Amino acid sequence: MEFPAAQQKPNDGKIIYPPGVKEITDKITNDEVVKRLKMVVKTFMDMDQDSEDEKQQYLPLALHLSSEFFLRNPNKDVRLLVACCLADIFRIYAPEAPYTSHDKLKDIFLFITRQLKGLEDTKSPQFNRYFYLLENLAWVKSYNICFELEDCNEIFIQLFRTLFSVIKWADQKSAILINSHNQKVQMHMLDLMSSITMEGDGVTQELLDSILINLIPAHKNLNKQAFDLAKVLLKRTVQIIEPCIANFFNQVLVLGKSSVSDLSEHVFDLIQELFAIDPNLLISVMPQLEFKLKSNDGEERLAVVRLLAKLFGSKNSDLANQNRPLWQCFLGRFNDIHVPVRLESVKFASHCLMNHPDLARDLTEFLKVRSHDPEEAIRHDVIVTIITAGKKDLCLVNDQLLGFVRERTLDKRWRVRKEAMMGLAQLYKKYCLHAEAGKEAADKVSWIKDKLLHIYYQNSIDDKLLVEKIFAQYLVPHNLETEERMKCLYYLYASLDPNAVKALNEMWKCQNMLRSHVRELLDLHKQPASEANNAAMFGKLMTIAKNLPDPGKAQDFVKKFNQVLGDDEKLRSQLELLISPTCSCKQADVCVREIARKLANPKQPTNPFLEMVKFLLERIAPVHIDSEAISALVKLMNKSIEGTVDDEEEGVSPDSAIRAGLELLKVLSFTHPTAFHSAETYESFLQCLRMDDDKVAEAAIQIFRNTGHRIETDLPQIRSALIPILHQKAKRGTPHQAKQAVHCIHSIFSNKEVQLAQIFEPLSRSLNADVPEQLVTPLVSLGHISMLAPDQFASPMKSVVANFIVKDLLMNDRTNGDKNGKLWSPDEEVSPEVLAKVQAIKLLVRWLLGMKNNQSKSANSTLRLLSAMLVSEGDLTEHKRISKSDMSRLRLAAGGAIMKLAQEPCYHEIITPEQFQLCALVINDECYQVRQIFAQKLHKALVKLQLPLEYMAIFALCAKDPVKERRAHARQCLLKNISIRREYLKQNPMANEKLLSLLPEYVVPYMIHLLAHDPDFTKPQDVDQLRDIKECLWFMLEVLMAKNENNSHMFMQKMCESIKQTRDAQAPDDPKANEKLYTVCDVALCVINSKIAITLADPPKEPMLPSRFFTHPDKDFCNDKSYITEETRIHLLTGKPKPTTVLGALNKPLSATGRRPYHRSSVSDAVSNTSVISECDPTVLLRQRDQSSEVSEIGVSENEEHPVRMITTTPVKLDIVKNKEVISDQIAAPNLGTERGKKRPAASPGTENIRKETEEKKTDDVGPTAPPKPRRGRPPKSESQGSAAKNDDSSKPSGRGRKRAAASQESAAGNEAGNAKVPKQQDLTAKKTAQRQMDLQSSQCLGSDGDSLCEREPSPGLTANDADLFSACESSQEDASIEERGFIKVKRKPLKTRRQ
Repeated sequence: MEFPAAQQKPNDGKIIYPPGVKEITDKITNDEVVKRLKMVVKTFMDMDQDSEDEKQQYLPLALHLSSEFFLRNPNKDVRLLVACCLADIFRIYAPEAPYTSHDKLKDIFLFITRQLKGLEDTKSPQFNRYFYLLENLAWVKSYNICFELEDCNEIFIQLFRTLFSVIKWADQKSAILINSHNQKVQMHMLDLMSSITMEGDGVTQELLDSILINLIPAHKNLNKQAFDLAKVLLKRTVQIIEPCIANFFNQVLVLGKSSVSDLSEHVFDLIQELFAIDPNLLISVMPQLEFKLKSNDGEERLAVVRLLAKLFGSKNSDLANQNRPLWQCFLGRFNDIHVPVRLESVKFASHCLMNHPDLARDLTEFLKVRSHDPEEAIRHDVIVTIITAGKKDLCLVNDQLLGFVRERTLDKRWRVRKEAMMGLAQLYKKYCLHAEAGKEAADKVSWIKDKLLHIYYQNSIDDKLLVEKIFAQYLVPHNLETEERMKCLYYLYASLDPNAVKALNEMWKCQNMLRSHVRELLDLHKQPASEANNAAMFGKLMTIAKNLPDPGKAQDFVKKFNQVLGDDEKLRSQLELLISPTCSCKQADVCVREIARKLANPKQPTNPFLEMVKFLLERIAPVHIDSEAISALVKLMNKSIEGTVDDEEEGVSPDSAIRAGLELLKVLSFTHPTAFHSAETYESFLQCLRMDDDKVAEAAIQIFRNTGHRIETDLPQIRSALIPILHQKAKRGTPHQAKQAVHCIHSIFSNKEVQLAQIFEPLSRSLNADVPEQLVTPLVSLGHISMLAPDQFASPMKSVVANFIVKDLLMNDRTNGDKNGKLWSPDEEVSPEVLAKVQAIKLLVRWLLGMKNNQSKSANSTLRLLSAMLVSEGDLTEHKRISKSDMSRLRLAAGGAIMKLAQEPCYHEIITPEQFQLCALVINDECYQVRQIFAQKLHKALVKLQLPLEYMAIFALCAKDPVKERRAHARQCLLKNISIRREYLKQNPMANEKLLSLLPEYVVPYMIHLLAHDPDFTKPQDVDQLRDIKECLWFMLEVLMAKNENNSHMFMQKMCESIKQTRDAQAPDDPKANEKLYTVCDVALCVINSKIAITLADPPKEPMLPSRFFTHPDKDFCNDKSYITEETRIHLLTGKPKPTTVLGALNKPLSATGRRPYHRSSVSDAVSNTSVISECDPTVLLRQRDQSSEVSEIGVSENEEHPVRMITTTPVKLDIVKNKEVISDQIAAPNLGTERGKKRPAASPGTENIRKETEEKKTDDVGPTAPPKPRRGRPPKSESQGSAAKNDDSSKPSGRGRKRAAASQESAAGNEAGNAKVPKQQDLTAKKTAQRQMDLQSSQCLGSDGDSLCEREPSPGLTANDADLFSACESSQEDASIEERGFIKVKRKPLKTRRQ
């Protein structure tokens, strides 16, 4: 608008007022001024722009109204009326203004702006005039006149601030008014401000600040209406204001000029709000954010990541697709070095997955990396992110994302594992149990139930308790009605994989065992107080504490709970009811709540004692199973049998449902036998016995066996129907049915002798070796009958054994085996004759186990028979009619039979060392399945402490296994066995009297003796053979020496030194045998010494040695000779591993060969040269290992293949030290496991019989004279090879050496790795990070980075004041060499030197 240079007042400057309006001066009162101004306002309101005469007439009045009298009038009404007049004057005189002075115009517009504050009071009588003023200004765009003023920005800023401030009050106070009226106010404000914004030359920073300040969260929360007004204004003016916004952010973000605006510190908040308003406002700003994402300042990157997370994650945002470079740059922050940045990125992923499923693919790879993040919090948030999205909609998370959560269930941190497990449980309950998203979603997460139950295999009690909680709350919710709960359990059990079924069975078993512990504790409370009772009670409390979280703290709480039980009889009665076999689920719930109520303390909101008791109650309370539940399960099974229920709808076939239902009931019959006792239930099981499904019938018989103790007295009709069925199953059922039928008769019937005789007599008479198909079941029944009732059937069985089992069945081959060359065949392909022979071997063992004595020398004959079978490689007749796979079966049966007999003390004493060595070599069999099954049987018996300690030495031979998985499994077995034995010693102080058979370190003498008789160990000075010996020694010692508990390293060192002062009891006068024994001792000392650290602990006492393997020492004998050279010693410790042959023969050179009887001195002779046993100090025994940290199953140096000290120094000349050859710490320490974990190459076919002539000559003096006729046994190498050289007939087998593992038989699952060549030298780093293949029961879990196995933190070690466990073996008579139950104590002469 142009301002006129001058404007003359008409009528000589005389002010003309509208008609009826008197002069307005400062002489009149305010009321009068208001009255006259109202008339003036009305006049101006009525005027329009075309009234030229009136415009000229009232021009003086217009100028008069802008005088100081009006603009600064203290009366509010006067100012309002004047403002209305001025607004109309600008309207009337538009486009020109009657005011010529820039200062006057500024004063006028500032005056008008101040009057607009009156809009905030919508209830004011003058509000309409304020509204009229705003409307007039907006419609005419009067403020545009100010663009010509130099300081117009001040006016606009004041106007914008005024409008934004009054909109809040205007909106609040007009809430009760018509909403449209308030909208008009906002509309006029927007018109007014947008006209200023769009028609000016640009928006200054100050004016922009006045708009943007309303977007800041603090202002936004205070004045939501101002925020909305600014939001609409920005949307309306986006094209004009965007460059101004871009310039502002450029100044702050790129140039770092924070002084350009007071809003500089709020730039990220502003960007977020502006993006939400209109992304076009930030077209030029986004590239600046990419620059900021790469800032060197971690906090700055964090702020940008937080901002972009909101921008990308907002529901309607398409920024990721519109700005791919920025999106990719943002994804890169998932791998930021700054932990908070990674954490923020992961948190963003949850919103992104829920709001933008299309971006899931981009996020998956980055979340995978972060699921292995070293930071626990980040791994935890990855799980939360995925689970949160999955709970909202399962379609939002793909299988890969769920797989990340699955991996974290094995995280090394409990918080992460718990979150992963609980998250998966919630998904399962929502989509499988409640089926909220249909069958497809249920199938997608159907694996969760199996995975969660697999966690029960972990060692951590926290994991086990959480699985139990998840099972009770999510898999089979205990709060469901009985029928619904059992239906859920029924179909869950039917759909679980085998490992999950085992885990669930184990869970019920553990809960039942804990119930029995609590029941025994309550029984102890009923007995009178005594020292023995207190000791038993203390032991029971410690056992219960082990089954609770944090066993250390739990011990104190359990003791406190025990005191409360002793004082509160009502509490005891409640607990007795809870663990009663007849307690129902509803009663259990009441009891738990009642006990918790009594123990609760209102003054203590967090009560850890109460929480611990709740954990105990939850584990022992029968919340799922009672009599009503069993009846419901049986009805469900009946419906499946009758076909009246659609099992297919539940995802299982009817046959699977029936079979699984019986298996479930069978398991529950062990833990809840009382709940089965009803005629209706037993009638259903009788119906199952008549079914054609063998598995169903077998399970039904076992249920009767477990639960039918009262059938004979309470349910005679069931008894009458059951007896003939059991007889029929024992005679003509499957082998498993026959076994269960015999045991069932023995368990539940009082006239069992008569019943068993009715089965025994016809079966024993009808045995016919010519029909092997009909032999298996009778042999099983006869074997179990003779074991269960030896007094009645042992004698009749002897003739059956002599005349039929041995002479007619085992010593004859009636059929020719398949000559396909396979070492193993599936069960269904095994010939009936071999199956009968296997059962015949088992019958022999069961017969002997029933008698439990060797008065008739039957056990000696049986052991000779079994040994001969092993020597002949399974072909006892040596007619070569039997196939290799059948021979493998028979070798396995023979080895297992010897091991079974060894579990009975009376038979263990007569097993000779030669027979023990034959049995041990089965673990090196050429057939993979034989090695696998034998190792499993060995581990199972050792874990139950049923086998003598010497059998644990057999695992040392597993170092020769070419399959890595087998070696890893053997190592886990060792860890488990050692852990159990040490734990048993800690929990049972009275067991220290059996220390020699329990202490794991006492396996060392057995191992040394076993390796000294290894048939591959023929040349004591051969470095390659010594390296094999060292590998076997280290396989065992690595686990034993994981921690130097109670100076155990020195104890084992002394044992090896003591052995060198004795002779080999197996061949005491054979210099070659003794040399090999001493050589193995020196290799063991070499390995042990390299691990012994400098210690100030007292030296251990003299160890005891088994007299069956080592002679009584000669007082005049002092063996201080070193049997390995210094060069060999260094080579063993530091040399490169050689690619040795893999496995040795099953048949190893023994002092007796073939079927020749094994001779040994009697037990009385063995003990006659020893002195009386001295008793151990019981106080020392009681304190031993009480605080020591056991070697847990997770293993030692789990992420290192060879965990030894590596000291690289310049080699120096060594001095030979007599009797104890020690490698100085200045020499490079050994890599003690150079070949552990490698797959050793198998020998090529045919090479196992090749012998060098030089070796033949050297072995001529080994072993006794061979039998005169050639045979398929294991004659001495010299004789066998000599005969092979003389006879060119290739059909005659030469004496076989160690049997090699065939490449085709390395694994049933494709582990044919026998021929794989292993490089001689491997990278040390690769060795240290090599993973071990763990079986399902391994306690390993994925580490934080997901590619290494993690170890739980061990408990603190023993202090210096702890009792030395090994000192418990010390005799009170230190000067006497004594023997204790077949153990001798070696009193050695002082050595010339001792390791410092």
